[in-house]
Parts: sequence; C-alpha cells; structure tokens
Amino acid sequence: MTAEYKVQGDVAVITLMNPPVNGLGLSTRIGITDGLEKANNDAAVKAIVITGGGKAFSGGADIREFGSPKAVQEPNLLSVIRACENSGKPVVAAVHSVAMGGGLELALGCHYRIAAPGTSIALPEVKLGLIPGAGGTQRLPRVIGVEAALNMIVSGEAIKSEMLAMLPGQKLFDAMAQSAESLAEEALALARKVAAAHADGSPLPLVRNLPCKHVQGDAYFQFTRNMVKGMAKNLPAPAKCVDAVEAATKKKFDDGMAFEREIFTNLMFTPESRALRHIFMADRAASKIPDVPEDTPKREIKSIAVIGAGTMGGGISMNFLNAGIPVKMLEMKQDALDRGVATIRKNYEAQVKKGKLKQEKYDERMALLSTTLSYDDIGQADLVIEAVFEEMGVKEAVFKKLDEVMKPGAILASNTSTLDVNQIANFTKRPQDVVGMHFFSPANVMKLLEVVRGEKTAKDVMATVMAVGKKIKKTSVVSGVCDGFIGNRMIEQYSRQAGFLIEEGCTPAQVDKAVEKFGFAMGPFRMGDLAGNDIGWAIRKRRYTEKPNLKYSKTADLLCEMGRYGQKTGAGWYDYQAGKRDAIPSAVVVEMIEKHRADMGITARKISDDEIVQRLVFSLVNEAAHILEEGIASKASDIDMVYITGYGFPFWRGGPMNYADTVGLFNVAEAMKRFAKNPHDDAQFWQPAPLLARLVAEGKTFN
Repeated sequence: MTAEYKVQGDVAVITLMNPPVNGLGLSTRIGITDGLEKANNDAAVKAIVITGGGKAFSGGADIREFGSPKAVQEPNLLSVIRACENSGKPVVAAVHSVAMGGGLELALGCHYRIAAPGTSIALPEVKLGLIPGAGGTQRLPRVIGVEAALNMIVSGEAIKSEMLAMLPGQKLFDAMAQSAESLAEEALALARKVAAAHADGSPLPLVRNLPCKHVQGDAYFQFTRNMVKGMAKNLPAPAKCVDAVEAATKKKFDDGMAFEREIFTNLMFTPESRALRHIFMADRAASKIPDVPEDTPKREIKSIAVIGAGTMGGGISMNFLNAGIPVKMLEMKQDALDRGVATIRKNYEAQVKKGKLKQEKYDERMALLSTTLSYDDIGQADLVIEAVFEEMGVKEAVFKKLDEVMKPGAILASNTSTLDVNQIANFTKRPQDVVGMHFFSPANVMKLLEVVRGEKTAKDVMATVMAVGKKIKKTSVVSGVCDGFIGNRMIEQYSRQAGFLIEEGCTPAQVDKAVEKFGFAMGPFRMGDLAGNDIGWAIRKRRYTEKPNLKYSKTADLLCEMGRYGQKTGAGWYDYQAGKRDAIPSAVVVEMIEKHRADMGITARKISDDEIVQRLVFSLVNEAAHILEEGIASKASDIDMVYITGYGFPFWRGGPMNYADTVGLFNVAEAMKRFAKNPHDDAQFWQPAPLLARLVAEGKTFN
C-alpha cells in the first residue's frame, strides 16, 4: 500500500506515500479508500486529514500506469472522490508543494481544504490532449469562479496557492497555513474545529452543491470558444475544455460529470492526445541511458569555459549564465570577445525591455561572465565546450591545446554538428573525458541538446552531461557517432527529397506550403534560407568525394553559384527586402529551376501536397529506421524528441516515428515502394530499412 494511516488523538491522517509526486496509482487509491473506511468505523476518530508525504500533495495520475488496466481498475479516482464526499466524518485536504490534475480533483472532493503557501495548483490535462476527467471542470468553477477556472483549465498552467486565495469570493481554500512546516499542525486544528461544528449532525459541505453561473452566459462561452480555436487550431482539447465548463453552468452536477467523462474518454482516442501523451513519456525516457544506471556518480560542474564568442559560443554561454553557473569565454582576438559580450548584453537587454527579465537578474547574469585571450586562464573549469569553426583541422588544434591545459577530470565537449567525435577524442590523451554537446541555433532558445557519446566516453561523463542538460533546461537526447548524428543525418535525406521535388515539377513555395500546412514550423527551402544555403553546399561538396554514388538535385548548387545564400545575402530560394524576413517567391529562381529541368530532359508534372508531405516525412522515417538499427539512437521516441524540439516537427503529431506508427508501418512501406519506381528519385534509398521491413512483417510499431 502506498498510503499510510495513522491516528493522532481524535484525527485520522491518511498520507500518500508514492514518490516522487504521490501519483494516484491503484495501490494509493486503495490506501485512501481503506483509510476512509477504517476512520469512519473507529468511534474515537472525529475527523480525517488527507495529505501527501515528501515533496508533493499529489501530482495526479501515476504515469507508470498510463495505458495499463490498473489506471481504470476500481477504486478509480471517481470512486475515491465519492468515498471522500460520502464520509460521515469531515475530510480535510492538507495540500502543499504540488496539487495538480487528479491530486487537485481529490482535494476538491474533500469537505475542507487548507493549503501551504507556495503550493503549485493546476489542472494540466490539456497538455496531454485531454480535459480533467474526475470532476475538475465541474468543481473548480464552483470554487474560484467560471473565468478563473476556465483560464486554468484551458492553459494547464500552474498558479500559486496564495494567488488563488486572493480571488474574491473563492471557496477553494478554507484556510491558508502560515508555512509548509506548520501545515500538519494547522490541518489537525482545522479538522478538530470542523468536527466540533458538525457534532450536531449538520451536513458536511460539498463543492458539488455550490452554485455555478456566468453573468454573460452564452456570449462569454462563444467568445472564449472562438479565442481558443484560433490559438489551438490543431488541438481539439482546449475547445472541449470550454464545452465542459459551460456544462457546469447549465447542467445538474451529475449530468455535467457524465458530460465531462464522455469528452475525456473520446479525447483519449484522438491521434493528438495519443501524440501528446507519447511526447510526455518520451521526454522522460530520453534522459535514461540503458547502460548508465541512474545512481551513477556525477562529476561536479561549478564553472564552464566556452571556446569561441560567436553566435553559437554566445548562445551556449547564456544557457549557463541563466542557470547561475559562471562562464569564461575564450577567443583569439579582443574585438571578437567584445562583439560576443555585446551580443549577450543586447539579448538580455531586449528581455529586460520586454519585462521578461528583471534588471537585477540581468546584472547577476552578466557578473557571472568573464573573458580571456589565453588558454591558461580556463584550465580550472569543470566543463569546457568548444564552439569553433566546423572543420576537423580547427577542432584538432583546439583539443590538443585543451588536453595540455585542462585539469584532470575536466569534461571536454565539442559542439560539432556533423564531425566524428571519436576522431576528436583521439586528439587528446583522455578520450574518456570527451563528449559531443551539439546545441541548436539559437542556442539560448532552442530546447534540443544532442549528447554525442564517443566509443570511449566514460559513463560518469554521460551521467554528468545529461544532468547538466537538465539544469540548463534542455531536452537532452543521446546519439552515437555517425555523420550528422541523429537530426542532421535525417535532415539530409529530407533536403534531398525537397530537391528532387522541385526538379520534378514543384516550386520551392509549393513544397514549403504543403509541409507547413502539415504542421512544420518552416518548410525546407525557407529553412535553408534561414540557416544559410552555403552550409548545405559545403556538406554536399564533401559528399561528392566521400559518397560519389549518392544522388542530389543540382538546383541547390546552382543557387549557391548565383551567390544566393539566403537571408544573410538578401536572396536565396526566395527574395528578401532589407530589414524584413518575409520570403518572396523569386522569378529568377523559378527560371533557374525550369532551365535545369530542360537541361536534364525532365518534363514537369503536377505533384500533390500529399505526395510532397509523404516523401519528405517518410524520408525522415526510413533514415531513422537505419539509425535505430545501427544503435545510433537507443529508442524511436528519442528520435521523436529530436525532431519536435530541434526541427519544428508538429508536436501534435508526436514526431516522425509516432506519426509513422499512426499512419501504419505497412502503409509507410507501401508508399516507399511506390516512390522507388520514380525514375527521378533515388530508388535505392526507398528500399525500406531492414528494421522497418521487420516491424511490418511482425505487425509491430516503432514505439
């Protein structure tokens, strides 16, 4: 049992004991109902307190039971809440730290509630593509008002208990404890007080009996529905939150509960909710490395050195300054250092101006930044990250120097996006201390961090870097060593397909629009213009030597030969006006493509948006299947996290591998066989990867 029952004088205390957040799993639910029954059968007990042990009251459902029979087995959460309401003795919820989802719904089912200051209160189900399913949409509006409740339910964001306690007429909390430390004593005092008040047999208060109305009624809900649909057009749950809260104002309580449950159950089976729940689990799974135990000792990281003060070096430095970790930036020339520091200042000043950063926080962060022109000054740093030019000779010089100056046990990290981390490690006499930390640009904004594990990288280095990633609020995903790692290796195939599509009859704008309609933040040609088309050109030149049989469209090379590198030159696949980022279709580019087609003897054909999307997305999937087969990624969900957090893949589709699972791997493989028959495509690439073919044959999925 994961709930503890103790009697303190005339009050029974039921303490949830299911770390880390007292998830309401089956064992915990049984513990609560057994405790309620025991207390009601004990004549010496006058009242009951329900609280949480450790660092939470309750964070809601136990994610370890998601999708298993235990999640719905009786007593389910609705039955537990009914047992609280039906208790003949007053039940007081003593909430602290975290009361979210089912945890908040449990508290709302108690007769009285007392909260410690600083408690995070939320109904975050919308973030999983759901609505609260145990009365949250029906009870919360009754205690804090319709508008405040609907804002909380639609956003899923947490609000501190003391803020909610200040709402006019709120009935969520009957008392606020003086402190977290005094909560237990104050909850016992409240329990004894209410027990005395109801000693005459007067009915105990139930949230379900409180009135629930909005003065503007239909007009308010219609306005809110329109707002929500505009802000979350690809997600059904937010609009359904509005429907459920509206039902609380119009239906009898039990009818409202039935309506909420019907919506909740229907949403559970939508592809969007499945995708969001997949991401929720994948995010947690990404930090787990199969052969690195969670209790692996970690190296202490108290200071950082960053080599290079350019765009990447500055962005990387900001991550650590934001986390309160001192950073020393190293450059070869003073003016480069000055430019780097000025850019960091400018970024922070923009946040201060917008009210997103307080002046004192800005001052604190800048005080943690120091600079140097000498390697001798960084030797005592615990972690050094190089962000220098992406060329092996440059990396070699840097790592040989780091090997000389860095103290024993320091972690030496490369921000390389494609180069061989094993080769880089072998430039040192301590390859066990070398790791790849591939940040994505802009490094202070993008969530993804690819942690590249070399053949000799020590397990404690991996554990340490994953913990550092968490501290700087990154989604860290482990990749093995290969050209481009996970993300860039896959994007190369996606870019090749984009090139073939324009050779066969598309315009860059048509390809971009199709994939953006599918949900990508940006199509491949707009993305190329933003990143710089010369970067891809340099990679292709390397490929022509290394992989002479790999087929590419020549259009991207022709574009670069015209000097059209993208936004930085004011012209790429699109035209750009000075000071603006709007992509304007270019007649010059279309003319170049048409001439190239004629030179190749290709007759343009009409290509559907469906074909565009399938060729782009399934190219990612097939390459990812090779990556899994080779052990570069340890699980399909890691690849999904890379693409959602680093490449703008639509999150409501759950990443490329989850999307392939949703479409059906048989259908994906059949589409690949069709593409292989296209004479202008790469037939060899479209042979389904061995892993994909095996999963199809076995009727299995990636995730």
